[in-house]
This record gives sequence, C-alpha cells and structure tokens, in this order.
Amino acid sequence: MKLFVSEGSPQCVKVLAALEHTGVKCDVQLLSHEESVVSFLSRPVLPAVLLPSGQQLFSANAICQYLFEVGGKEITDASRQLLEWEATELQPVLLQALHVAVLQGKRSEAGTLLKNPLSWLEQCLSGKPRQFLTAETVEVADIVLWAALYPVLSDSALEAGELHSVRGWFERVSQLPACTKAVQKILPGKELNGLKNFLQKQPVPHAQRRENLPSETEDTEHVMTEEEIEVAAQAWSKGLPECDETIKRQHPVLPKEGKRNVLVTSALPYVNNVPHLGNIIGCVLSADVFSRYGRLRGWNLLYLCGTDEYGTATENKALEEGLTPQQICDKYFAVHSAIYKWFQIDFDYFGRTTTQQQTEISQNIFFRLYERGFLQEDIVEQLRCENCQRFLADRFVEGVCPNCKYPEARGDQCDKCGRLINAVELKDPLCKVCGQTPVIRTSKHLFLDLPKLEGDLEAWLEKTFNTGDWTANAKQITRSWIRDGLKPRCITRDLKWGTPVPLPEYSEKVFYVWFDAPIGYLSITANYTSEWEKWWKNPQQVELYNFMAKDNVPFHSVVFPCSLLGAQDNYTLVNHLIATEYLNYEDTKFSKSRGVGVFGDMAKDTGIPSDVWRFYLTYVRPEGQDSSFSWADLALKNNSELLNNLGNFINRAGMFVSKFFNGCVPEIVLQDEDKRLIAQVSWELKQYIQLLDKVRIRDALKCILNISRHGNQYIQSNEPWKKIKGGEEDRKRAGTVTGVSVNVACLLSAVLEPYMPTVSQTIRAQLQAPDNCASAMLGAEGCFLRSLPTGHQIGTVKPLFQKLETEQIEILRKKFGGQQGPSNKTSTTGTNPPNAAEPITSQGKK
Repeated sequence: MKLFVSEGSPQCVKVLAALEHTGVKCDVQLLSHEESVVSFLSRPVLPAVLLPSGQQLFSANAICQYLFEVGGKEITDASRQLLEWEATELQPVLLQALHVAVLQGKRSEAGTLLKNPLSWLEQCLSGKPRQFLTAETVEVADIVLWAALYPVLSDSALEAGELHSVRGWFERVSQLPACTKAVQKILPGKELNGLKNFLQKQPVPHAQRRENLPSETEDTEHVMTEEEIEVAAQAWSKGLPECDETIKRQHPVLPKEGKRNVLVTSALPYVNNVPHLGNIIGCVLSADVFSRYGRLRGWNLLYLCGTDEYGTATENKALEEGLTPQQICDKYFAVHSAIYKWFQIDFDYFGRTTTQQQTEISQNIFFRLYERGFLQEDIVEQLRCENCQRFLADRFVEGVCPNCKYPEARGDQCDKCGRLINAVELKDPLCKVCGQTPVIRTSKHLFLDLPKLEGDLEAWLEKTFNTGDWTANAKQITRSWIRDGLKPRCITRDLKWGTPVPLPEYSEKVFYVWFDAPIGYLSITANYTSEWEKWWKNPQQVELYNFMAKDNVPFHSVVFPCSLLGAQDNYTLVNHLIATEYLNYEDTKFSKSRGVGVFGDMAKDTGIPSDVWRFYLTYVRPEGQDSSFSWADLALKNNSELLNNLGNFINRAGMFVSKFFNGCVPEIVLQDEDKRLIAQVSWELKQYIQLLDKVRIRDALKCILNISRHGNQYIQSNEPWKKIKGGEEDRKRAGTVTGVSVNVACLLSAVLEPYMPTVSQTIRAQLQAPDNCASAMLGAEGCFLRSLPTGHQIGTVKPLFQKLETEQIEILRKKFGGQQGPSNKTSTTGTNPPNAAEPITSQGKK
C-alpha cells in the first residue's frame, strides 16, 4: 500500500496523522501539488492511496476511515456523522475562509466566516465530560476535524469567537505524537502563509451568499444532559440568598482594591449636531446597556461621556444662529442632555470639553510630548476659503476622493474606502460653508511624531489585542493603519475656538480636535472628581472600555494612545475597543436638513416609549455589518417579539397567579418537565452572561427572547387554565406550572434591565419581586434562582406593551421620510448653501 501526500495541505495532514495513530504499515511518498496520481481525474488531487488490490482512494476522509478500519479501530455512528458534517458543512466554509485569509489577507473576514461552524462545534463540546469529540479515546472524527481546523486554530491572529471547549479539545489532540509528526512533515511552521502554494492550486471557492448562511445567533436547541438538568433544578430550588440592603451608587465612584474596576466611555458627541438613531446606538446606548449589565454583575463601574464643544463647526453654528460659540455650546449641551435622559442613558456623569480642566490636562500632555521630542514642526499646505476668510477644517471641505473617486469625500477621510486624506489632495474641493472653491495656502504647524512612537504602539497593541475584547472591525482598521506605516499627524489648527496651544509662536492656533477631543474623557472625569487620576493613571487596576462607531477607531486606537504613551505618565490605555458599523435609515442615510430619519429630539414625539426604541436599536445593532432602521420591521418586532412573545408570557404567568391563586405563588412540586425548563432557561442565562461579558449586545438580547419563548411553549403544553378546573392532582400541576412560570418572568425582569429599564422595573413592581433578585441572578455565579417562593404575594398585573398599528407606522414613515432623493450636492452657483454644521454621515463622534 502506498500513500501519496504533498506539503502545505491540511487534507494530507489528516491521512498522515491517521496513518501514524493506527500504526498501519504503508509506504509514504511526498510529491508536489502538480503531480497526478489518480489518472482518471482531470486535475492532480492529493492525498491519494494505492491499495494492494490496485484500487485508489483520493478522499482524505475515506482514506482516514480505511486506515482506522484496517488498524482495527472501531468507527462509531457519532464519528461518521461528524465526518459527514466536516465534508458537507465545514469544508466549503473552511476553504473559502482560508482563501480569504491567505490569498486576500482579510483575516477578520475569514474569522467571521468560520464563526457559525465553530460555534456549532463549541456547543457540541460544551458541558460534555469526555476528553474527545465522541468518546474518552481518540476516534477518526478527532483526527479529521483536528487536521481540518489546524491552520485556523493554530493562528492566534484569526478571530473566530470564544471557543473554550473547542480549543481545549484541539490542544489535547495536538499533543498526540501522531499529530505532531504529521504537522512537522506537512505543515512546517504554524503560519497560515504556509498554505499559500497549496491554496493557489485549488479552484477558487464560490462565496456563499450571506442570506444562505446560518445566522450568528441561529437558534439551535441545546440538548440537556440529565446532569445539567439536575444541577440547574437544585440551584433553582435553593432560592435567593438572604436579602441584604440594595447597595446604592455613591458618588464619586472610585477604583477599589480587590474589585473589578471598569471605566466606560462612549465617543463624545459633537455639540452642534442633534444625534440621530445611528449615533445613539453606535455610542451612548451600547455603552449604557453594557454599563447597566456590569453594575448588576457587581463590577465597580464608572460610565462617563460629554459633549465635544471646540472646533470650526461650533464657530459656524454660532454665526448661523447669531450667538457666541459658548452660547451655542450651552444651548446644545442642554439638547443632548435632554435626549439622553429620555433614552434613559444612565451616565455617572455627562460633562463637556469647554472647561478649565480640559485646557490644563491637554496642555500638560502637550508639554510632556514636546519635552520628550515627540512633536515636530512643519509647513503645511491648507485649503483656505477666501470668501469665508478662513482656513477650512478638514471636515468642512468636500471633494472627489483621490483613491476611489467617491464624490463626497471629506477633507480628512473618505467614508467609502476608509483611507485618510490630506484635504489638499481632494479633487474638485468645495467649501461646505459657502460652496466656493478654496485655494491652497501655507501655515506653520506642530505634528505628533507617530513614526517615533510606532514601536511602543505596536508592543501595546499586541498585548491588548490578545487580552482585551476588541471588535473585529476595530482590529482590522487599526492593523491597516499600522500596515500602511504611520505618518506624523498634525495636532494644531488655525482656529480661534479651541484649547490654546501654549507656545508664544503658536498663540493664534488651537489644538486640532482629534488631539484634543479624546483628552475630554480625562477632563470630564476631572470635573466629576478631583481624584480623576485614580481612574486615568492606574492601568494596573482599571479596565477601560471605549464605545464608538467605526469611523472613530483610528483616533482611539492609534492617535490618542500614542499621545498618552509619548506623555510617559502611566496613563490608563484602552483595553476593550467596541466599534459598531453604521445604522442607515430605511434605504438611505439620516439627514437632518432633508428631514430624513429619526433624530433624538423627535423620538419622543412618535408616542413610542423609549424602552421600545432601546429594544429595537439593540436588536438591529450594526455589529458585524451595516444595518438599517425600518419602520415595518420596528412594528413587526414590537408586535411579535415584545407583545406576542415577551409580554404575552410575562402577563400570562402573572395573571394565572392572580386569577387562579388569589395573587399568591402556589406550591411548586417539580417534575421532569419543569426541571427541563429550568435547565433550558439556566443555559440561556449563561449564554446571555457569556455574550454580554464579551459585549455582544445584540446576540445577548436574543437569549432573553429565547427564555420567554421557552416559557410560552411550557405554558402552552401544560395548559394550566384547563388543569385548574380538574381534580386535585391537576390543580397541583397547574400550581407548579404557574409558580415556575412566574419565577421565569422574574428572571426576565432581571435580564431585561440593561435593555429596557422601565419595563424591567414595571415587571418587578407587578410581581413585587425582592430588590436583590436581579443582582443575585446576574452576579458572580450567574444562576437562575427561585425568587418568588410559595406564598409570595404579587401585585396588580397589567399588559406591558401595545400593538403598533399599520396606519400608525405609515404616518410615521411619511413624517420622517423627507426628500429621499439623492443628497444635495453643493453648487458653486446655488443661493442656498448647505448647513455648515451638518457632517451627517458619521455614526459616532462627529
């Protein structure tokens, strides 16, 4: 028997590892990828085996099964099923992912492709006591799947989600001598690039259409083991711990020894713009959901934000409204504060950047960079509008992108291709204030010497990428900056409204917003507490989470960290950078000037409660790709998920207690079906906690809806409204079903609190639930507990949600549809120039 293999092929690793593991005697020949062994195939295919009978096998999985059978090793049905899954489900996605990662260099996209199959495998392994896929000993499925996944699981740069069980199994198989030998012979080294020659010889895989791929959060019924069921039921039966007094937040919140100290910031909204729904979910709402969750988990957490108030946009808005820049800031600070209050954004402190602390801290960091040689001087060509008699800030110049030819590129960055732009590079530039063509003039400026800081930045990024939770887009954007090579970044501007540059020769200039604005996090903290350095100069004890839209990433992952690294003052740097994609409005972009989309100051006028807005925005949160707000979908999700699923279950559970048991929770005698529900709900709770720990806000919301879905099915199958009319045993059964259901409703009030705080409080009030039920069930252990024991008296139960009618939705769609034609282009001859204060495309800070 002869086995033919080639270097760089994971398929050949499979058969060589199987050969070594089974001990079957066979001659092995190493060939190039181009050599043909199986004569009747139209292209060379390896591995291949020539059997003593003269027959040829050229399927790696078939060869592995043959070797196991010849070697006297049993192949179980479970193993055969996994081999079928590997060949039909995993391999097509895997080949596409490897092609994308190795030949196109898009590792984050490859990781996204692999998330679904690897999540499925993780679920198969989770909670199983066995060491390998199907048994306590290695079977053929272990060898085949291990070799198939070796290139991706051995490469730490390829992000494919949290895979604790998969990685544990992978490491155990990797330690087998047979596997070690196979890798050394076929895949020398662990780099994905070792597969390049092999992949170049393979047919280009057809990209699977996104809509045909399973969802990241596809509902897969978790199969409960008897042990899981019993453990969950026992934990539930213990009930809540002794009720201590609810710990109230005391200000100022400061880091504490021995606690998990979490500092949360969301990108500072620019003061002259009213935030739209995309801004809200991209920054403050996402951070608020996570902060509320963290407090329930018992973390010592501080959530800060504020308005960014300096820059040309404020000056222009002041001229437009006939006010001073400070009056504009005061006016719109109040507008922002009112909007976030209505959306129930629970800041510990919401500040602003036009403060003395901002000046002092910014200038201190500037001087430390200056003294350490991290600043340099240069003459800059800038665009100046002679009509407006001023140099134009980057975001108030628009023209054709020199790279991708996008016609509406800004003067600092192109929204289409994402590349940074020097405003003078724009083709056909126009002043966004008056629509005139600016001219090029020179001016002396100071630059942050990013190339000199690149080494420190890369060392820090390597550490924080490995230990922190950065979204895939945040990593990708940051890596692209590093890959392209850092260049000095101008940190001064020819403006009046800003933090003054503290050097005599620069007395007419201020700091550029992207040097100055992120320092606002520090100054806002300093306005909150004089002990601000305990948060910002304490990297050993503090974890920093930044929330933003993707266009803000490079300034938070490169420019701001370089400023703090260069200052050399033990600053706290971001550990977890959470960036969303963009939320669009129906089939277009939000635009205040055209009346398109819902803006923060309008949401309350729709009559739809803020909790429903919060729910829907988190439901469509643009985590992996851009998403869209849709009125029809809002109505659908409200009526199906909130009204018919969540609200229906909670209302029924409470009404059964009121109607059948005089408002008292009845006696609960658990049967197998009840324990199974408790175990299912417990599993969903654990998934919810794991997902929110990793800031997967949208996915965790689906766990809440799954819990109520399980509850509805449980009630429907047990029919307590019928059993209550039967004999004694039936009435007892109705009591147990009602008691278990109302306790599930109490859990739902806890897990809903980060998303829908008012609804959460309403449920707890209706059930008269203990104050500590949420913190007890979401605390360190994260366990579904019986919160409402037998005899507990509930309050008055009322419906939680209202139906959104088609007529109501159509009225709102027309009201906020505006002029949904193409965006108005600035004309050099037009008499109505665009609003200078409306750079509307960004979802984050600007």
